[in-house]
This record gives sequence, structure tokens and C-alpha cells, in this order.
Amino acid sequence: MKAFAERFIGKECIISSFDSSHQYDGIIREVADGAILLEKDGKFEAINLDFVIRIREYPKNKNGKKKSVVLD
Repeated sequence: MKAFAERFIGKECIISSFDSSHQYDGIIREVADGAILLEKDGKFEAINLDFVIRIREYPKNKNGKKKSVVLD
């Protein structure tokens, strides 16, 4: 999972964990051996890679703006 997460460094992403009620969004700044460092609004958060099941780039509309509603 670490190798795949490294592809998203510098991109705004949505990260889903095993517990479907937890989703994280922000810019991935760093990927270490067991964690992802995520930045949102100037604050940092570390997410354990063992609990991540999905990483995807934040969807954008045809004008390149972030979609206001993301349905999975």
C-alpha cells in the first residue's frame, strides 16, 4: 500500500478506512513506512496505513473545481 500511496503525494485526496464512517480528505504530504501525513487547512494528521482501504484523488468537475458532493 505504501508504494501506491506515494503516487498521490502532493495531490488532494479522499482516504477511506476500514470503518466506513471515517473518511479523511486533504493533501498527502508524506508517506512513511506505516503512516500517511495529511495536511488540511494548515493542520497535519497522521493516518495509519494498516487501516487504509482506499485512496482516491478528490473528484473535480469539468471546469477543474472540486465537486461539492462526493457520493460513493
